This record gives sequence, structure tokens and C-alpha cells, in this order.
Amino acid sequence: METPNSTPEFPYVVPLQGGSNFRDLGGHRTADGRSVRRGTVFRSAHLGGLTDTDRAALGKLGVKTIVDLRGVAEAAETPHLIEGLVCKVVGAHIEPGVGDKIRGAVADGSANPFVMMQFLTDHYRDYPRRCAPGFRTLFATLSDGTHRPLVFHCTAGKDRTGFASALLLTLLGVHWDDVISDYLRTNELWLGHIGRYPELDVDTRAAIIEARTPYLEAAFAVVRDDFGSPEAFAEKALGLDAVARERLRADLLE
Repeated sequence: METPNSTPEFPYVVPLQGGSNFRDLGGHRTADGRSVRRGTVFRSAHLGGLTDTDRAALGKLGVKTIVDLRGVAEAAETPHLIEGLVCKVVGAHIEPGVGDKIRGAVADGSANPFVMMQFLTDHYRDYPRRCAPGFRTLFATLSDGTHRPLVFHCTAGKDRTGFASALLLTLLGVHWDDVISDYLRTNELWLGHIGRYPELDVDTRAAIIEARTPYLEAAFAVVRDDFGSPEAFAEKALGLDAVARERLRADLLE
């Protein structure tokens, strides 16, 4: 039997000529029977390659705000190509420290699947521990209705964006299995990895470029162990108290 989350239009993926992994977070069902409002919050890989056709697509979606989770230098290397769009860019910079570790291991020949998986797992654990300011900026912007429709992204739309998406969906009451499913869709939709790390064997490369359930679970284990729950993390680290979380649910659920 077809489930509510398996209809042909779910999830809504926006095809881009100069980008990938751009999709609507709307349509997910929550435990209380509501669903995430469509056309309000989008997630994506970076928007540094947009074409005129892509910009027209974003304009049609009515995007008002782009929240950039990339590090400062990382964002400067591939600036947004949004000329003609009436939207603002908000920097919620989270430095990609894992990239230097990966490049170092590749350069000295120590890269292997186990090492790469450990790098990524530790990186995800850092999200709730050391990267809260960037996520706090994202959620503050997201909570302000004047900034929606909104799209947030990092480079691949996989790791920083993946954690942020999972946290948002969890706070909205989406079942964890559906949160994981949304996270893993990057493996089908992100095209930016093509041609990267050609010197690595397939398993080592996969550990870097794939979204993997243990990575996300590692981040949420820290959320639970260090803060008690996603809700407590949202309140203590992101400034979203119970009233703010309920307002966000009222705005983003239908």
C-alpha cells in the first residue's frame, strides 16, 4: 500500500542545471498526523553554479533567503550566482575542518575507509559540540517568518545541511526513519562528487562522499548524551525554548 511519503511528488526535487541536491523539506508526516508545509523550507548543495534557468526556478519558488552554512573561505571560493533574484544571503558559517584532515591523509597515503569513516564520524560529533553558533543563526533565521521561503545549504548539502535538516525534522515531530530517509537521499541527488578523489580506491572514496546513517546517528548520540534530547539541545544551544519551538511547528506544519 502506498504511504503518504511515497507519492510521486514526494519529496519535491528542484532540478538545477548548475547545482544539485536541491529539494523541498515539505511533505514529511509527523507523529501527530500533520505534515511539513511545502514550499517553505528547502535544502541544497551550494548555489555557486546557477544558470539563468536555475535562477528563474528559484524565483518561481519565491525564495527570500539563502542561509549559507559553509566556512568563510569556502564560501568565498564559490560565491552565489543569484543576480536578479530578490533574496538575501545569511552567513551561518561552520568551518569544514574535516576537509583538511582528508586532504592530509590523501597526501600522505594514510587514507583508507576506516580512517575516512572515523574522520567523518568525529566531524558529525562536533556539530552539536562546537558548531552550535552556525546552527543557531540558521534556526533564528528560519524561525523568523519574514525570511521564508528559505533555502539552506553547505557545499554538498550532505553533512552540515544533513544534520540541520535532521534536527529540524526531528523538532517538528517527523519519525526518525523518515529523517534518515531524507538524509540518505543525498546519495541519489548530489552530483558534485563526480570526478573528486580519483586517486582513491572506491571504498575509501565512498566513505568520504556518501551520507551514511552512522554519521548522523553519531551526531544525535552527542545531542542526547550531552544535552538530554533534541529539544533540550535546541533550547540550550540554539536559543529555541518551548514557546519558540511550538511557534516553529505552527508555522511549518499543516
